[in-house]
Amino acid sequence: MKERIALNSESEVHAADPLGMEPDEMRRLGYRVVDLVVEHFETRAGGPASRTGTPLDLYRALAGPLPEKPGDPDEVLDRLVGFALSHMRHTGHPRAFAHIPCPSSFAAVLGEWLAAGYNAPASAWAMGAGPTAVEVAVLDWLRELLAMPAGTEGVLVSGGSMANLTAFATARAACGSGVVYMSDQAHAALRRGLVTLGFAPTQLRVLPSDGNLRLAPQVLNAAVAQDRSAGRKPFLVAATAGTTGSGTVDPLNEIADICAAEDLWFHVDGAYGAPAALCTAGRAALAGIERADSLVLDPHKWLFQPYDAGCLLVRHPGALRQAFAIDAEYLKDTGAISGETDFRDRSLELTRRSRSLKLWLTFHIYGAARIRAAIARVMELAKFAENFLRQDTIWEVVTPAQLGIVTFALRHADERTHVERATAVTASGYATVTHTKLKGRSVLRLCITNPTTTERDIVSTFDRLAQQPHQPPAPRWPHDDV
Repeated sequence: MKERIALNSESEVHAADPLGMEPDEMRRLGYRVVDLVVEHFETRAGGPASRTGTPLDLYRALAGPLPEKPGDPDEVLDRLVGFALSHMRHTGHPRAFAHIPCPSSFAAVLGEWLAAGYNAPASAWAMGAGPTAVEVAVLDWLRELLAMPAGTEGVLVSGGSMANLTAFATARAACGSGVVYMSDQAHAALRRGLVTLGFAPTQLRVLPSDGNLRLAPQVLNAAVAQDRSAGRKPFLVAATAGTTGSGTVDPLNEIADICAAEDLWFHVDGAYGAPAALCTAGRAALAGIERADSLVLDPHKWLFQPYDAGCLLVRHPGALRQAFAIDAEYLKDTGAISGETDFRDRSLELTRRSRSLKLWLTFHIYGAARIRAAIARVMELAKFAENFLRQDTIWEVVTPAQLGIVTFALRHADERTHVERATAVTASGYATVTHTKLKGRSVLRLCITNPTTTERDIVSTFDRLAQQPHQPPAPRWPHDDV
C-alpha cells in the first residue's frame, strides 16, 4: 500500500495504516456487505427457518490452519456467508416459533453498523460523551414506556442473564443479603446468577407455582413467614413477567404489595415479556410492573434489535453506582467531572461497546407507534393460534396465548411423540418448534415474535406437526397447498 500523507495546520505527517484499505476498496466491500444483508432481509421468508449442517462439513469450510498471508476478500465473504451465516436458526424467519429473540429491524442493523464502524465506546463520559448521551436518552425512553418513575436509572448489558445478575448485585449492595424467592417457572439464569454471586442454597427458595403456573401470593407469604420464624432474613422476590415456557405473568401487583409490607426488594424479570407493555393488551397483562425496584427487559426480544441488547432499570437513583463504581489511578483521566454519566460504574463491564445507537435509530426511524403495532400484531397472532387449536379435535390447548406464547398437546400423545414431531418439523427447515414440560406434562410450544408471520404460516406448521414424521402434510389452508 502506498503511504498516504495527511497534513494539518502543524504539517504533521501520518504514517500508512498497515491494516488499512484504499477508500474505493472499503466502499466496494462495504456496499457488498450491505447488499448481502439486504438480500437476506428480502429472501429470508422463502428460505429455511433452520439449517444445521454437519460439524465435519462446517469445520472443513471454516477451520483449518491460521491464515498467514492476505486472502481474497470476496472469496472469504462468500465462505463466511455461505457456510457460517447460512447454517443457523434464523430468528427473523416468519415461521421461527422456537425461540424468544425476535426479528431484527433494519434500522437497528444500521445502528449496529455505525457503532461498530466508529468503534463507539460507552464506558465513560470522557471516552464517549455522545454514545453515553444516547444511552441515557434510550434508557429514559424505556423507563417512560414502562411507566417507571422519574429518576429511575439503568444500564444496557448483553441480555437477560447479565441484567438479572446485575440487579441482584445491586439489590444486595443496597439492602444486604438474605433469602430470595421465585417460582419454579422462573428462568434458570436467575438461579445461576445468584449462585455466581455467592448465594447459598439455603438462600434460594424456589416455590411451587399454582395451577396457572404463577407465583402464588399465599405461598410466598407463607414462605416469608416461615423464614422469619426460623431466624432467616427475607431479602428479595424475583417475579417473572413472561415465562420462557408459557409466557405466564406472575401477579405483579399482589407481589408488590407483599414486598412493600415485608420490606423486600421487588425484582421483575421481564426479559421476554416486559416490552409488551407498549401495547394495550400487554399493558393490561403486565399491570404492576412499574412498581418494581429493579426491572429487566431485553430489547433483542420484542423491540426488534439484533443481538445483543439487555436492559436493567432500577428505580433507586445511585443504587447501581453504589454497587459497581470503580476507581483506579489509570481511570482518573476518564472520569466524569460535573455529573455526567459513567456507565462503567453501573455494571461489571468496564470496556463497553455502545448498544444504544441501534435502539435510538429504531425509535426515531419507525416511531413508538409502529413498534406498538408490531407487538400488538404478534399477540393477536398467538390468540389466532390458540383459537385454531381449540377448534381442531386432535389438539388440546395446555396454556392459552400469553404474551405471544401458546402451549398445546396432541391428544393421547406421549413425550416421545411430541419430541419426534417437533424435531422433524425443525429438521425439515420449514419451521422451528420446541417441546417442553410444564409441571411434568409434555407439551409443544409456539412462540410468535415476528409481525410478518401470517395465519397461514401458523396453520401450515400445525399441519406438519399433526403428521407422522416423514409424511407430507395434508393441506388445510383453503384452496391452496401448504
